[in-house]
Amino acid sequence: MKRKINYYLLILPFLVLFASCSRDAFNEFYGRPDYLEDPIYQQLEARGNFKNLTALIDKAGYKDILGKAGYWTMFAPNDAAFAQYFQDNGISDVSKIDAETASKIVKYALVYNKFRTDQLSDYQSSKGWVENSAFRRRTAFYDGFVTKTINGVPRVIVGSNRNGSTYYVSGDNNNKYVTYFADDYFTNQGLSAFDYNFFYPNTQYDGLNLFDGKVVESDIIAENGVIHEMDKVSLPKLNIDQYLEQNPKYSLFRSILEDHLVSYIFNQNATTAYRNYTGQSDDVYVKVYDPTLAYAPNNENYVKAEDNDGQSDAYTMIVPENDTLQKFINTKLLKHFTSVSQLPVYVWQDLVNAHMVQGAVWPSKKGNYINYLKEDLRFDFNTDITDKKVLSNGFFYGSNKVQHSDYFFSVYTTAYLDPAYSFVTRIFNDGSGFRDLISNIHQKFTIFIPSDAVLKSLGFDYNFLRQEWVYINPDNNVADAASAARNRLVRILYNGIVYTPNDELKDIATTSGVIRTGDFILPGEYIKYDHNRIQAAGNIEKGTYANIVGSEVQENGTAYYIDNIPKYAENLQGKAIAALAPNSTSQFYNFYQYLLNSTIYTAATGKIEGVELGTSCTIIVPNNAAIVNAVKAGELPGNVTTGVPTFNPTLQGDKDRVADFIRYHIIMNSTVSNDGLITGLRETLRKDEFGDKTFISITSSGGSLSFKDGTTINSVGGINPAANFIPASSNNLADRSLIHLVDNYLKFPR
Repeated sequence: MKRKINYYLLILPFLVLFASCSRDAFNEFYGRPDYLEDPIYQQLEARGNFKNLTALIDKAGYKDILGKAGYWTMFAPNDAAFAQYFQDNGISDVSKIDAETASKIVKYALVYNKFRTDQLSDYQSSKGWVENSAFRRRTAFYDGFVTKTINGVPRVIVGSNRNGSTYYVSGDNNNKYVTYFADDYFTNQGLSAFDYNFFYPNTQYDGLNLFDGKVVESDIIAENGVIHEMDKVSLPKLNIDQYLEQNPKYSLFRSILEDHLVSYIFNQNATTAYRNYTGQSDDVYVKVYDPTLAYAPNNENYVKAEDNDGQSDAYTMIVPENDTLQKFINTKLLKHFTSVSQLPVYVWQDLVNAHMVQGAVWPSKKGNYINYLKEDLRFDFNTDITDKKVLSNGFFYGSNKVQHSDYFFSVYTTAYLDPAYSFVTRIFNDGSGFRDLISNIHQKFTIFIPSDAVLKSLGFDYNFLRQEWVYINPDNNVADAASAARNRLVRILYNGIVYTPNDELKDIATTSGVIRTGDFILPGEYIKYDHNRIQAAGNIEKGTYANIVGSEVQENGTAYYIDNIPKYAENLQGKAIAALAPNSTSQFYNFYQYLLNSTIYTAATGKIEGVELGTSCTIIVPNNAAIVNAVKAGELPGNVTTGVPTFNPTLQGDKDRVADFIRYHIIMNSTVSNDGLITGLRETLRKDEFGDKTFISITSSGGSLSFKDGTTINSVGGINPAANFIPASSNNLADRSLIHLVDNYLKFPR
């Protein structure tokens, strides 16, 4: 009988041998390479001079994290750094550091992602790495939920992690940043050791410093990141909100924020996260800053236009000390208010924004920055700055001076800080552009402002419930729509803003004349002034004045209080010409009679065809003698021998001549006076036989004004002399227009 062979026993050694070979191949392929450096924890442990740090890593529960794979940069304080830390804080050894402090030290030393020294200055933008544009990095540390007593009630709160109305995003822990100072960044930004030593005068700048610490050895490569050995222990820096809270020198500025510009808003997502993490049942409130501020001082992120923009920039706040700020409040803000509780919130918003910069203001470059009100920073960093700190979300400067803001020292200020002129201020602030115009202390203005009481007496009001303007005509009780009511008031107030670079109205109490309102970019209408009284075209229509009843001198001009409004005209320009020609003794009479009987005029409304209500124009009226000469020259219908006009011709050709004559004496889209503001060629209402525009030339200087047509020596009839304005009968106001009497007519060349 043959013995049966167990073939499985025969192949088993081969299977074992094969399995052994496969495992070796697997380990060789997938195993940890021999050349790979140890992880951060093992590196620190092996080096022998990080015993205190590794003890804190153990206590903080980060040994496992730092002893395995990952991607970190660690600014690791060595044992010498801890020896100094123990001495500074009265600690005998590392065992006396509690777990919470250990966690702070370890997490704040850890930066997300791996950065060698030649990468620290590079900004990780969404479009790729931007070289030498970064000086900060996000750490693993964040404050999280804290319990504080707010208005006598204990509350769990969390800080804003965004600016503006989107003040909190779930899942963003609001991690704090570290700031380092590196040669590559400094060179690229034009900075120097001065900028470092301004913050840290007792530490030498070494080309790479983390706060006031030095890098002893850099670029220690680990499996899970890179280590930079530091000679200083860094605890998490306070943010601007926290620094204000802890420093009594700025308690008044902080009280402005807390009392007027901070709210605590319940957040369900934050509440759910807190309850899941702690097992507690408390609600969580987000500490929210007014969305009009440049940024939320408790937001550790930057503006978040990109995820990593906090690497390349930070916030700056310059805060006046208590005594300095109190004096400013007493002498400036409370001039017309009895207590700070009466001040409108926009005053606090502007005051705080005047001290905020949405960028990191380096001391040597402070002239390159503007505050959130778009003003230059008016501080001398050598004498005005008494405190300087690099915080977790930006730079903080304490000051013995309040920002000399335009809003508090310009003609705008007069209404802005006076509750009796809140209507005017509301228009200035509501997007009209008036605030930016007249608050510029580098340009001089004179303004005329009516009080709320004056405006109410004239039919204006503001509906706070509906947040809209109201106007009811006191003559007929007809109400405007809200937008029309606002537009009416905007135009009236613009009639009271006058650009006066040479203090042109300084003698308004003893002189008279006309002057253009507005500025060069958007010229306004002309108004008349006469011995402390002003008139716009509408006042002249009704025979009224606005009397000056008081004034306040500011740095960029004078604000005058008035008892009426500089009212614009409700009638068309033709009505104004008619009022200037009541009978044949008026020097406007002949021109008006031609206009009255022309085919382009409607007497009932005063409408001149082609000239719309609200259109700027200049109407040049030849006096009676000039009209007679125009008749003799055949420019107008009438007796060419005697010059007697035919005001109402019957022939169509004569009617066309009259219409063209009038059109050629109307300058379109420009209001011309003898102030020299407008000269050169300007378009008229007349079109030539081809439908093209026609022009006349304007000369205005030294108080004189003349108009010249297009005639030349080769024209039929030769050169026509210029028409010079007659001062005593010119500068007559009409709807966005001026009407001048001149001593000659204008002749269109044929």
